[in-house]
Amino acid sequence: MSSQELDLRDYFRIVQKRLWLIVSIVVVMCAIAGVYSLYIKKPVYEASTKIIVNQTPTQSTVAQLDLNQINTNIQLINTYKEIIKTPAILDVVTKEYPQFNVTTEELMKKVNVSSVNNTQVMTLVVRDNSYSRAAEIVNAISLVFKQEIPSLFNVQNVSILNEAKVNPPIAPGPVEPNVVLNMAIAFIVSLMIGLGISFLLEYMDDTLKTEADIEQYLGLPTLAMITRVGQDEFTKGAGAETQALPSRRAGELENVTAAK
Repeated sequence: MSSQELDLRDYFRIVQKRLWLIVSIVVVMCAIAGVYSLYIKKPVYEASTKIIVNQTPTQSTVAQLDLNQINTNIQLINTYKEIIKTPAILDVVTKEYPQFNVTTEELMKKVNVSSVNNTQVMTLVVRDNSYSRAAEIVNAISLVFKQEIPSLFNVQNVSILNEAKVNPPIAPGPVEPNVVLNMAIAFIVSLMIGLGISFLLEYMDDTLKTEADIEQYLGLPTLAMITRVGQDEFTKGAGAETQALPSRRAGELENVTAAK
């Protein structure tokens, strides 16, 4: 038990000894993360629409609820999610909306489609450095999907539940960068790096510093120690000895006797 307590004290001693190094690393890395998040990283905005896809009225009766048909529609949602991100839809978007000035590959990187479990509703999300541009793109993709899906599947009942507002009354804030999250990550990572460097430096330092080190590694007791005297203490001590000596002036006859 005592050895474990001693090891724990050693850890605290190492941290206390290298505290300036750890704090410096944490401050520098947090400052870099803050500057990058606020001034270098471009803000990213997010706009979304919701789409619901059902079978055509001729394929299901309106008066009777067909649970099997609903389950089939829910299972087809995964297929629709993949279709939206294919060139079959995005190629049409790039051709019909040349003002976006983006390629199909660039649109694929901007688009994300998700759905809530056991629902027929899909959420289409587009991220861009401009919110209005993201809203225009996500609305365009939704409209093209509504136009093109009947030719790909035997589905006619596609509804856009809500469109993204291009010019909302209150401008939404960016979703990236997350300054607080980046600072927290930088703090944790820099703290781990600082502790790792401190323990590494201590491990590589094989000098003997205390009486306990001498007794532990050499097995010899300490008889005497010579402490290191700083330059200021040395100068101060020399000045005190000089002032303690009595001053003498030339010509003074004190302590002088004449021979007879």
